[in-house]
Amino acid sequence: MNGNPTLEQVNVGAGLALRAAGQWTVHHAPDLEKIVEDTERLKGRPDNIVIDVSQVSSLDTFGAWLIERLRRSLTQGGVEPNVAGLSANYASLVNEVRQVKPGIVHKRQRQTLLGMLDGVGRSVVEVGGTLVGLIGMLGAILNTLFRVIRHPTSFRFTSMVHHLEQVCWRAVPIVLLITFLIGCIIAQQGIFHFRKFGADVFVVDMLGVLVLRELGVLLVAIMVAGRSGSAYTAELGSMRMREEVDALRTMGFDPTEVLILPRVCALIIAMPILAFLGAMAALYGGGLVAWGYGGVQPDAFLARLKEAISVDHFIVGMVKAPVMALVIGVVACVEGAAVKGSAESLGQHTTASVVKSIFFVIVMDGLFAIFFATINM
Repeated sequence: MNGNPTLEQVNVGAGLALRAAGQWTVHHAPDLEKIVEDTERLKGRPDNIVIDVSQVSSLDTFGAWLIERLRRSLTQGGVEPNVAGLSANYASLVNEVRQVKPGIVHKRQRQTLLGMLDGVGRSVVEVGGTLVGLIGMLGAILNTLFRVIRHPTSFRFTSMVHHLEQVCWRAVPIVLLITFLIGCIIAQQGIFHFRKFGADVFVVDMLGVLVLRELGVLLVAIMVAGRSGSAYTAELGSMRMREEVDALRTMGFDPTEVLILPRVCALIIAMPILAFLGAMAALYGGGLVAWGYGGVQPDAFLARLKEAISVDHFIVGMVKAPVMALVIGVVACVEGAAVKGSAESLGQHTTASVVKSIFFVIVMDGLFAIFFATINM
C-alpha cells in the first residue's frame, strides 16, 4: 500500500459500508477533502450506513474531523452512521472531535426599526452596566482604604512604591517631551495669529491659562491613561487568566487590598507630580518659542506671565489631577477584572480601558470647567 487515503463504498445487504483506508492526515488534505465531498453528495443512500476505519493506517485531528463531518452529513432522520473499527489509539481523538458542536449559521436579516431600537437599548444597558461596575469598584476601593486606615500595617507600601516608580518616575521623560512640544506649538500658533492684530505679547496669557488650567493636566491624563491605565488592565487581566486572583482569595488575601489599592494610590500620587512637571515643560517650551519666533524677551515673558495668571489657575489644575487619576485607576481595574480566559478578551478589555479612561477624563474636565466657572475660580 502506498498510504494514499481511500474511501470505498460497499453494499452490505440493505445497508452501505464506507471503508476508509490509508493515511487520513493533513498531508493528504486536498485528496481527503475531495473524497469526503464526493461521498457527501451521494444520492439514494440507505438509512443503515457504517463508516469502517479499521484499515486506516494513520489518523490525526484533521482526518478525525473529516470522519466526524462525514458522519454528521450522512445523518438522516435522526439515524446516525456508525463509526466502526476504531483502534484504541484513535478512539479518544475521534471522541474529542465529536464533542465539538457545529457552528450556528445566522442568516442576515433586514434592518428594521425594531432592530435599531433593540440595538440602542442594548447599548444603553451596556453603558449602565459599565457605570455600575465603576461605582462598585470605587466602593470596594474606598471600603478597603477605610480598613487600611484602621489597620495601617496591612497597607502594601512596598507595592505602592514599586508602582509609583513605574507610573511616575519612568513616565517623566515622555511627559516632559510631549508637553514641551505642545507648549511650543501653542506659542507658535498663538503668535502667528495674534501678530495680525499687533498683540504678540498676549500669547503669554493664552499659554499660561491653557497650560495650567486645562490643556496641561488633560494631556498628562490622556498619556497616563494610554500608558499606565492599559498596563494596569493588562497586568490584572493576565492574573485573571492565570487564576492568580483566585489563588489570592484561596490563601485568604483580599485582591482589592493586595492588587488594586496600591496601584490606585500610586496613580493618585503620581498624577499631580506629572501634571506639574508637564505644565512647567509646556511653559518653558512656549517661552523659548515666544523668544525665538515672536521676539518676546524672557524677562518680559515672565513679567507678563506673572500678571496673566494667579494661584487659582495652578490650584484648578492640581485639583483636577488626582480626581482624573482616580477615574483612570478605577476604569483600568474594572476592565482588568472583567478579562476572561483568552488572549482575545485581554486585548479587547485593554483597548476598552484606554478608550473609556480618555472618555471619562474629558467628561470630568468638562464638569470641572462648569464647576469652577460657577464658583468664579
